[in-house]
Amino acid sequence: MGVFGLVLPTALAMLAFAANSVFARVALASGEADALGYTGIRLVSGALVLVAIRRARRTEESDLWRGPGGSWAGAAALFGYAIAFSLAYLMLDAGSGALILFASVQIGMLGWAIVKGDRPGPPEWLGFAIAFAAMVVLMSPGITAPAPLGAGLMAAAGFAWAAYSLLGRGSAAPLADTAGNFARCLPVGAALALAGMVLHPPSAAGLAYAIASGALASGLGYAVWYAVLPRHTRSSAAFVQLTVPAIAAVGGVLFIGEPLTLRLGLASAGILGGVALALVAAERRRASAGRAA
Repeated sequence: MGVFGLVLPTALAMLAFAANSVFARVALASGEADALGYTGIRLVSGALVLVAIRRARRTEESDLWRGPGGSWAGAAALFGYAIAFSLAYLMLDAGSGALILFASVQIGMLGWAIVKGDRPGPPEWLGFAIAFAAMVVLMSPGITAPAPLGAGLMAAAGFAWAAYSLLGRGSAAPLADTAGNFARCLPVGAALALAGMVLHPPSAAGLAYAIASGALASGLGYAVWYAVLPRHTRSSAAFVQLTVPAIAAVGGVLFIGEPLTLRLGLASAGILGGVALALVAAERRRASAGRAA
């Protein structure tokens, strides 16, 4: 496949993940769609695309006749993420929302590792401290601070996505499991989409954003990411995802006209830098432990 065959699809996947934030913000903040209907349409369109991709591949790991992949726990975590994500973007800018989401995912996964017995070293704790301090700066009161309720909802979305990731860790067929989890969300997704159509009919633009978020940014984005994920190390996979909040912030500036504030810039540098330090230190610690064993 070559380096180009790794870099291009990886970049496309990160663009797709960042696009989820931009699509949600532009659709929900403008009233083009309501949060519940938007979530339902996103889940339904994502499920249809992922199941279609799974069927088209017809490999041993994704043969539909082997039964649905995923789990009900994974589906519940996916739904929790999707609904909290949409509600949060009623109140947050694309960039700050993506930053809070990313930080919460990492904090949730690292926190669970500690609970399960992992013991971070001093450099990792330093990285955590830097990231936490930067999050406090972002959330502290002021005219450019994100809405507390919106930030709390986005943090909840991040923790739900962390749970989803932990449930799927070690999956032998991640794309098939993701398709199965989306498929399990179809009934509630369809109910939300129908309720949204009746109570707050989306505009043509709102409908297009929701479908694009589900079918393209989620469905195709996950398919591309899982195709290249085996070629990434654990650390490189984590590092490339550091780009998502920055891409979302740029997208918010270019396509929505959101301000790129000094507070967001400083908080982004602190959070992403702290997480990067912790990831590098953890990777080195595990490598050293592996050599010692």
